[in-house]
Amino acid sequence: MVLVVRNDLKMGKGKIGAQCGHGAVGAYQKAMQRNPRLVRAWENTGCAKIALRVESEAEMMTIKRAAETHSLTTCLIRDAGRTQIEPNSKTVLAIGPATVEDIDKVTGHLKLL
Repeated sequence: MVLVVRNDLKMGKGKIGAQCGHGAVGAYQKAMQRNPRLVRAWENTGCAKIALRVESEAEMMTIKRAAETHSLTTCLIRDAGRTQIEPNSKTVLAIGPATVEDIDKVTGHLKLL
């Protein structure tokens, strides 16, 4: 699983952690409905989660469209806006679980958070 975080929002570490948690849980739930066998394989290999960064909402949405084109599970997180950022801001895009090869087709060019 990959968690694509918007770096331009300048979220604090705790905020990033919470938003990534929301994304991971949401993607897991969707993937369990779509392909439980793939999720079990991911669970049996350590449940890897990699945090990557993008510099804009537009870049995040381009990644989301590419992931969906490749039939990957996605979960886009929008913040309620009660603390650090504006309401309805798109903060994190979770992709997967899926094979490393499949996710790398979409996110292999991104840098680590």
